[in-house]
Formats: sequence, C-alpha cells, structure tokens
Amino acid sequence: MIKINNDYKVGDTLVFKKPHPCGNTKWEVLKYGVDCKLKCLGCGREIILSRVDISKRLKEIIHL
Repeated sequence: MIKINNDYKVGDTLVFKKPHPCGNTKWEVLKYGVDCKLKCLGCGREIILSRVDISKRLKEIIHL
C-alpha cells in the first residue's frame, strides 16, 4: 500500500528524489486536488501529477 502525504498545500515547495532534465529538484505546488499542478523552480515548466505519483517521488516538503 502506498502512503499518500497530504501535508502539503498550495505555495509549498516539494523536493523530488530525481532531478528534472533542467537539473532542478524543487517544484512549487500551484494547484492541489485529485491531481496536483506543479511548477519547476528551475525552468518554469508546469506539469500535472497525481497525488500517488507525487508521494512516490517526494523526498522533502518545504513549507512557506
């Protein structure tokens, strides 16, 4: 069973285990719901991931 971390909200910064192709590992949460919209803090690319995918990739949460 996959544990889903629900302790982050819009505006928080998530640090993933593997870097984005631009080399950055930090993402800002723009939208939180069934799917979450994230923005790369390195290149500005926006992606949509499910909460399950985020919990698999997540290393650390930096709160505001």
